This record gives sequence, C-alpha cells and structure tokens, in this order.
Amino acid sequence: MDSFNSHPLYRRHDLDSAMSSLWQFYKTRFLALFLISLVMSAISEYATILLNINEFMNLTDPEELMIMIKAKIVPVIGLVVLSLLFSVILHYYILVKPLDNTSNILTCTWKSLRYFLPYLIIIILFSFVASFILAAGIMVFIVGVIFAALYLGMISFFILPVMMVEGDNIAHVISRTVRLSHRNLWPNIGWSAVFFILYLVVSIVLSGLIMLPFTGTFLKVLTNPQETSLLTDTAVNPVMLFLSSVVSAVMKPLFPIFGFILYFNSRAREDVVEPAGDEDNSGRIRVEDLYAPPRKDDENVNE
Repeated sequence: MDSFNSHPLYRRHDLDSAMSSLWQFYKTRFLALFLISLVMSAISEYATILLNINEFMNLTDPEELMIMIKAKIVPVIGLVVLSLLFSVILHYYILVKPLDNTSNILTCTWKSLRYFLPYLIIIILFSFVASFILAAGIMVFIVGVIFAALYLGMISFFILPVMMVEGDNIAHVISRTVRLSHRNLWPNIGWSAVFFILYLVVSIVLSGLIMLPFTGTFLKVLTNPQETSLLTDTAVNPVMLFLSSVVSAVMKPLFPIFGFILYFNSRAREDVVEPAGDEDNSGRIRVEDLYAPPRKDDENVNE
C-alpha cells in the first residue's frame, strides 16, 4: 500500500474535497481517459448492434418475448462480461498511470487481466446477495428499494480498488470491501447519493443534446404511434451510435475515479496512527475528523 500513498486521490476527504478531487483528476487526464473510454464504448455499441437487442422493442407477445430472451441469453451474458472487462482495465489504468508514466493502455490492459477472473467471481456472488437485499427493500416500498440500491452501489465502488491495491485473494477482498465501506458508512452513502444524482443529471443533459439531430423522428412517432419502427432505425443509425459512444466515453471514467476516492479516503483514515494517550477516546468523534487535512501546496503557501 505504501507505493500508493502518493496517488493523487489518496487523502482524507470531506464531501467538498472529494468532489474537487474527482473534477481535478478527471480534468487533468481527460484526453487519455476519453480516448480509452471511446474505444471501449464503440466496441460495446457495436456488440449491441450484433446482439440486436432492439428486437425486444417490437415484441408484444409474452411467449415470443421469452423465446427471444432464451435465444439471446448467452450473447447478453457475453456483453456483460465484456463490460466488466473494460471496467477492470479502466480501474487499473486510473490506479497505475499517475504513479508510473512509463505505463500505457496496452501494458495496463495486460497486467489488469490477472484481476478479471477474481472480479467476475466476486460480482457473481455479489449479485446473489444484492438480489436478496433488493427483495428486502421492496418490502418497504420505493424508499426501501432506493436505499438498498444506493447501499449496494456504494459497496460496489470498493471492490476493484481493494483488489488492485491489497491483492486478489477473493476472501480478503470481500472482507476488506465490507470493512472499509462500513468504516464511514453514512458519509459513504451520502457521498454516493450526491455522485449518482450529479451523474444522472449530466447524463440526461448530454443524452438530450445528442437527440437533437433526431427530433423530427421523435415528433413523427409522437404524432403517429404506428411509426415506432423509426425508433429502431434511429437506434442503429451510425450517427446516433457515434454520439452515444461519445457520451458514454465522457461519463465512463467517473465511476472508477469516484471509487478510488472512496477507497483511498477510507484507507487514509485507517492508516492514521493514533497517539497512545488517545486510546481511551478512540470511540469519540473529534472536530478534526470532520474536515480534510490541508494539501501540501496549501501549507507551502501559508508559510
């Protein structure tokens, strides 16, 4: 872990410093992250075309829909696996590149492959647990579902950072993920909620912008519902696919960056060595715990 103490995202954060670090890291490395994500998004879009998921939009018969689902279950799983692989590569690049300028996307891709299988196994296990938690959330209606989804999303942010920094032992990754994500549980959930809201707002705005060239098509469908086939044609339009890939490339790096912010915040707080005389007060909240420590450059300015 010592080699990662100099990572730009490693520090004790509050909400303000977390969002500032997210923006600063994203802005500084935007071009590289965007180009990498654009290639990944384009591959995913092309795979979606080959899968032809849009066929589901034209089916109204439940029996035909079930037959279609059974026929495409394997390709859909393959698409999910591809998405997970891209996530592993992007996480590794964001972790290693700031500390090693000699690294590039090819070397990062190769070295990140060792984490893919353990991550896939953990995601499968996580999906089973998540299904029970979401089912429990349904019992308390909409609020319960939203909170359960937010809780699960917060925990998922820690999985790959823990694995890549502390080792790929599955049992260790699971235990450390649970421990670190619950170390500052309510701040972690609150920060994740803010992140998801901002992400959703930006996604809606960008998605609305790429729809502008196809406004005429949507107006035709609204005035004549029988023209719904036009929506399918729009979805596979090359211009639409390119614009969708661009939007996805803009948004894709935000998830791993925020995940490392949550992880490094928990690790930085855990790595603080408490003075021996404060052992009796270890369970108390101190005023300084509520604020992030000043950056080194700020200290130099004050001097």
